[in-house]
Amino acid sequence: MRIIIIEDEITAVRQLETLLKAADPKVEILARLESVHDTVKWIGDHPAPDLAFFDIQLADDISFRIFEQCEVTFPVVFVTAYDDYLLQAFEHNSIHYLLKPLNAEKVAQALQKVRQLERHFAMAGLRQFLQPAAEQAAYRSRLIVRKGLDYAPLEVGDIAYIFTDHKISFARTWQDEHFMVDQSLSELEAQLDPSQFFRANRQYLVNIRAIRRFKSTDQSKILLELTPAPKEEVTVGKDRAGAFRGWVRG
Repeated sequence: MRIIIIEDEITAVRQLETLLKAADPKVEILARLESVHDTVKWIGDHPAPDLAFFDIQLADDISFRIFEQCEVTFPVVFVTAYDDYLLQAFEHNSIHYLLKPLNAEKVAQALQKVRQLERHFAMAGLRQFLQPAAEQAAYRSRLIVRKGLDYAPLEVGDIAYIFTDHKISFARTWQDEHFMVDQSLSELEAQLDPSQFFRANRQYLVNIRAIRRFKSTDQSKILLELTPAPKEEVTVGKDRAGAFRGWVRG
């Protein structure tokens, strides 16, 4: 089985390689990549592997951005220290989701799952099965929101940004109305068009049209000026600053 590993911590790469070899000595590691940028380039320049292990938090962005920049036709096992991204993982070619710390049993189960799928689909068939899922992905045009005890549909185009307050998500409209949304920001991020909405930080998911201007700060962060004006400063961390500038450029 030909495998690529996308992970920015060398210790984690070595541990995963050791566990993979222990589970199957015939495993061939084709590449070890550290960033979204390097992975996108590698995928464009090489034949598809049989399987990939993607750490979610990479050096330059989260690995879901890879799917926005290139076509991924092979199955993926996502690896992370947190379970916040479970829903997104299974919307991006994921056949398995591993929580750190890894161990031999978890890795062996992931490989076994691939083999089980191969028995049901020829690998080419599996890739054809995965590919249309990505092509057919449709983003939400409206959300069901709540105000008090009442529920109502809200057009996504009417949302300036979505933010969290005490772990509750709220949509704020251009008319400066607030509506409660019964989903997390991670779930909403996966459902909204990434060309229109950007996850600025843990608290804010921002519509491109809500950004009046922005500027860099001394800490290499980006300070956003939004409309309607939020109650607090909204910044993009330095680890997301490059991705933000690329998103703004379109």
